[in-house]
Amino acid sequence: MKLQINRMLLVFLLAGGFICGMPENLRGEVVEPAPNILIITVDNLGYGDLKSFNNSSPILTPNLDKLADQGARLKNFYTASPTCTASRAALLTGRIPQRNKLHEQLVGLEGNYGIGLPRSEIILPQVVKKSPHGYATAAFGKWNIGFAPGSRPTERGFDEFLGIASGNADHFTHVYAGRKDLYHNTTAVNRHGEYSTDLFADAAIDYIREKSSQETPWMVYLPFDAPHHPGDRNIDPGEPNIWKAPDYAFDAYGLSPDEKDPKKRFNAVVTAIDRAIGRLMESLEELGIANNTFVFFYSDNGAFYPYLDIQSNAPFNGAGVTLWEGGIHVPAIARWPGKIKANSTISTRLWSPDLFVAVANLAGAELPQDRFIDGKNPLPVLTGESVHSPHASLFFKYQSHAALIWGDYKILREKPEDPWMLFNLREDPAEKVNLAESQPALVRKMAEPHRLIEAEINSYLEREEKKLNFQSQIK
Repeated sequence: MKLQINRMLLVFLLAGGFICGMPENLRGEVVEPAPNILIITVDNLGYGDLKSFNNSSPILTPNLDKLADQGARLKNFYTASPTCTASRAALLTGRIPQRNKLHEQLVGLEGNYGIGLPRSEIILPQVVKKSPHGYATAAFGKWNIGFAPGSRPTERGFDEFLGIASGNADHFTHVYAGRKDLYHNTTAVNRHGEYSTDLFADAAIDYIREKSSQETPWMVYLPFDAPHHPGDRNIDPGEPNIWKAPDYAFDAYGLSPDEKDPKKRFNAVVTAIDRAIGRLMESLEELGIANNTFVFFYSDNGAFYPYLDIQSNAPFNGAGVTLWEGGIHVPAIARWPGKIKANSTISTRLWSPDLFVAVANLAGAELPQDRFIDGKNPLPVLTGESVHSPHASLFFKYQSHAALIWGDYKILREKPEDPWMLFNLREDPAEKVNLAESQPALVRKMAEPHRLIEAEINSYLEREEKKLNFQSQIK
């Protein structure tokens, strides 16, 4: 009887194609392995800071240039919020800040170590964990959406975490407001002197090597905390608050680490990120998994210091924490060999909540059915199956700022009492020519959907609050 069972098992394995080569199903069709997923974000990098998007940029980024050459440059990609906390929450929930209720920047120890993103929100690793393929999940870098017990990464679906709880700790000391801010899982650790960009990249590489050796598909979220510079309260007493980078990043420009020019120092910070991403991509190649890894890179929001000629949002106007194009129109690159056309440009409008849906689709996981997801599946656009955006319009609101993009046009105001401005983004991406006075009918046409979308969101939040209250009462 035992011999018969073993023979049956051997026949099944042979039929399934597991003895050698690419796995096949019982009908002999080739079954591709589940793709690995790597989501990389950088902090406050401007659209004009990268040569792939602004050829006149002086910043040396050979690895990001190569990544773009191997994949697609997304020329019309938006972040759902122009500030760090809210942009991360939108990515991880697939829901705009007004819907996931984390629409303001978390600041101070009270904010960063508080609950942050409501625990009723389902975030990306929790979705991926429902995949039938058994994904491993990890996050390495800047968390910034709440670090109270119950809100930490490994308590919200990630198997492993190494990173900072806050938004702008010192890159070498990892101190935030006088306390160590670096954690491995939920335990504070001291890695004083290790540059955060390299620290997080190395952790990601080690994790990827480990899971790949186990033939386990993985999803890694790698939110670098650079090039955002630390806040003054996070710098050791007596030290200047300057852009910090390792010596090798200054060497690339023939500069001394003592260079005083803030623009040159900023350039070195970005080059350090580029080198870390290059090492990461090389690891994928060495492991033989590059072709089966979906890589998406983008900036969480626009540059904060274009006005000081340190950073660039060119060709756009405005900066981070605004809804001008410079605050929300960000550089993005997607790479998936054989699926995303190499050295291509995608001009179709997409935004950061779409990654939530993309990752779920890549992992073969079901999206949450009990809530509204603002993201839409971008994979048909990324793989060239469609040139049409899955969005009719994009709604934005941050503090007193409001905007709506629909087709070629955008309405924008900085205060609720201000009249709407109107711009044709195709003809005027820098938003220099306000068309509101000459086209009042178009302003009214666009203002109405903005009003209706905002009313729909408020109505939705009321229903969701009632549902949560009812669920808490019956527990």
